[in-house]
Amino acid sequence: MIYIVRHGETNYNVEGRYAGRIDVPLNDNGIKQAYLIKEKLKDIKFDKVFSSPLKRAYETATIICGDKYNIIKDDRLIERSNGELEGRLKKEIKEYIDFNDINENRFDIENIVDFRKRVKEYIDYILDNYRGKNILIVTHAGVCIYARCYFEGDPQNGDYSKYKIKNCEVLEYENNTLHY
Repeated sequence: MIYIVRHGETNYNVEGRYAGRIDVPLNDNGIKQAYLIKEKLKDIKFDKVFSSPLKRAYETATIICGDKYNIIKDDRLIERSNGELEGRLKKEIKEYIDFNDINENRFDIENIVDFRKRVKEYIDYILDNYRGKNILIVTHAGVCIYARCYFEGDPQNGDYSKYKIKNCEVLEYENNTLHY
């Protein structure tokens, strides 16, 4: 199985800020959430554990795993860059931003095509190299959305926000097929 976990809560999540690649830590609630997920996943033996190198994801992975596993930091799991929006409150941005529009290039946001390609290539790598293994991946909301697209297909109505998972929510996918 592949277990994909979004990191625990941060103050940016609570405040409604764009985080992207800003390296913010978990807040107290995020730490509690990570311990709850640790308990939920305690009976699973992971063959490999991967994490985004950003603090909020790596700290979540460290709490979940304790000292039982070597956590491999992988830059391909880093959140999508929100460019000039990072650190800003979402409510203060008056312009509509379609983060899924391939032509959206304002604010120096990482191109959605490039971002999705990065997520796809990472999952292809996991399926090619760890078929049949239990894999834990700790990452970010954006990566989780496109991981869902990879395994479940894009949302039929085009509403990607429905694919966003909560902090410390877990996605589970079969890991027994070959990738071609």
